[in-house]
Amino acid sequence: MLSKLKTSAAIVRGTLSLVLLTLLSMSLNAQESKGADAQLVDVETSNNNDFFNTENLQLHGFVALGVIDVNGSDFVNDDGSLSTELTEIGLNASWQLNSQFRLAGQVVYLDGGNRYEKGVRVDYALIDWSAIATDNWQLNIYAGRSKNNHWLYSSTRTVPFARPSIILPQSVYFDGFRDIASGHDGAGVKLSHSNDEYGNFDFNLTYGRSDISDEQAKSLLSEFATGKAKQDFDLQASAYWQPAYSQWRFGLSLLDSDFSYQSSMPEKPDAFFDAEFSFQFYTLNALYEGEFWEFSGEVYQSRFKTTGFYVPQYHSDNIAQGYYFQTRYKITPDLTFLARYEDFYLNKDDKDGKKLEEASMGLIPAYFGYHKDTTLGLTYDFTSNLSLRLEYHWVHGTGRLTPVVVPNPRINNSEDWQLWAAQLMYWF
Repeated sequence: MLSKLKTSAAIVRGTLSLVLLTLLSMSLNAQESKGADAQLVDVETSNNNDFFNTENLQLHGFVALGVIDVNGSDFVNDDGSLSTELTEIGLNASWQLNSQFRLAGQVVYLDGGNRYEKGVRVDYALIDWSAIATDNWQLNIYAGRSKNNHWLYSSTRTVPFARPSIILPQSVYFDGFRDIASGHDGAGVKLSHSNDEYGNFDFNLTYGRSDISDEQAKSLLSEFATGKAKQDFDLQASAYWQPAYSQWRFGLSLLDSDFSYQSSMPEKPDAFFDAEFSFQFYTLNALYEGEFWEFSGEVYQSRFKTTGFYVPQYHSDNIAQGYYFQTRYKITPDLTFLARYEDFYLNKDDKDGKKLEEASMGLIPAYFGYHKDTTLGLTYDFTSNLSLRLEYHWVHGTGRLTPVVVPNPRINNSEDWQLWAAQLMYWF
């Protein structure tokens, strides 16, 4: 489907620019005629500017443009040059059909270099049924292309101004897996309960699958993988609890997913064989939101099983671990400081990567077995809907670079590397 949506980069950029300039002009005219800001509501986030809003229909969007410079890895590009591949454009709509049913969708254009496939995609497109709505209980059932709302920032990772940083912690929000992890085609259920004594509870359950394009397969596996990769299913569940009158929120999420790879041999050359992959992912998270301070963190463990692929008899069962801890401080009403540290180990029993290097007979350096990132950032709000975000990363290890299954040590030959990024964000 993505291949049908994509055209040449010049046509996409030109068309989107024309549409967005029109929308921005309409937005500014609408705001001038109203003389005051109104409430903008997105499916997952909210801000305080309204582009288009009737009683039942809302239309909103965002534009984020930036520059990014990476020294020592192919995180964005292969030559390490300063890049403008930090573009995110989105347009979303929500239509309340009646008191129980709602249609919602968002289309985005993303350009992140080597981080994920460039182009247009449907971020979500769903029908939401509010089956139960009382003072204490809320039950929603939805179907279609839905967002992953199980992790702390998974539902807002596509919206630049709603997430805490330009680059989310790769230990959990790995960009190489972004299009598969951000959502799926299927159905879900969300049950919320509010209790004056015990607080607020949210339970989520989803089931579906995502298409994997040829470009995504190459990014995850290798440029020498010419076969077809497919996600067989994606089952996720999560539970969140906010104690009564507390600024803390705690969560638990579980994921189970199977993938398969069909080699293109013997019809055409393929470096790999048919394979089955099984992936489980478990997280614990916590979030504190105060007047000036915000603290958040997620700890996870994943299990990745492989049968075949390298040779038909190949089998591996690997357990990875990771975490991040983050804080944000509002220095002034317009200026926010961010600090974060994250850690990731490809194998919990090989944290220094030496077993990985030995198993590959030295072809894959040990530093591909881990990823450690220290991040500092600033966000400045010029207006209620225009912000500038700056951040710098010091990274030790290459365990969160693509391709995943067959790493590229020829380009990624530095154990330590850095990146800085600046992004201007506007939403309407």
